[in-house]
Amino acid sequence: MADARGFAQHYEPDGLLDRLKHALAAAGHDVDAGRLRLADLAALDQFHSRGLAATVELAQALRIDSATRVLDIGSGLGGPSRYLAATYGCTVQGIDLSARFVEVANFLARRTGLAGQVAYQRANALALPFADRRFDLAWTQHVAMNIADRATLYREAARVLRDGGRFAIFDVVAGSGEPLHFPVPWAREPQASFLVTSDEMHDRLIAQGFRALSRVDVTEAGIAWFAERQKAFADGAAPAALGLPLAMGPDFGTMTANLARNLREGRAALVQAIYEKA
Repeated sequence: MADARGFAQHYEPDGLLDRLKHALAAAGHDVDAGRLRLADLAALDQFHSRGLAATVELAQALRIDSATRVLDIGSGLGGPSRYLAATYGCTVQGIDLSARFVEVANFLARRTGLAGQVAYQRANALALPFADRRFDLAWTQHVAMNIADRATLYREAARVLRDGGRFAIFDVVAGSGEPLHFPVPWAREPQASFLVTSDEMHDRLIAQGFRALSRVDVTEAGIAWFAERQKAFADGAAPAALGLPLAMGPDFGTMTANLARNLREGRAALVQAIYEKA
């Protein structure tokens, strides 16, 4: 993973919970009474290309029910895990290296009434603090780009999955080999970015005992999504009050614009994949 100081500068924004509470109040949400709706948070807590649509699409490609035990690796602010719990009735354990993201994710779990189904803790994806074969499904969206040691990441995912368990992945991968335009949402500089190609990702997963069930290039869908957002803003649509700049800072718009450009130019791609532990 990128060095701890660089990670903290990128993903550890000071005062995030207080800013979120103020933003919720400004948007007319009483955080001390009633429940927040998941739809109210989607612009903030679905921290990946294509937002909630990508989470829904990946979930629908899986077999999830109320008995499914899910591990969300790199759970961020917790949007995908709360969606899974609310939609399928499953239980989800999220882990993230950012203490501030974990704090906010647990706060939002309580305010959405899902604290009995989802929980978050600070942990390293390369040393998961769980017993072998504990989970039925491991889930990760836009996380591995920060991790250089893919072998350990995938080995740990395999270790905590039961035999036959699924590993659901939605990631940015390397494209043409041409250098990326920076900053991007996961890294402000090249030293913090560790993209591999879709084929390299596949080979490293196979080496850790997984077999592929599906692997789909969804780059064009991502390009279209970014284009729709850009057009909406050009037509005068106001940015969401509860959007990712709240968590990632005022330059987040530049980061997403660069990701869209990297996708259009073939420097990066998007892949949705499901693997099974043999």
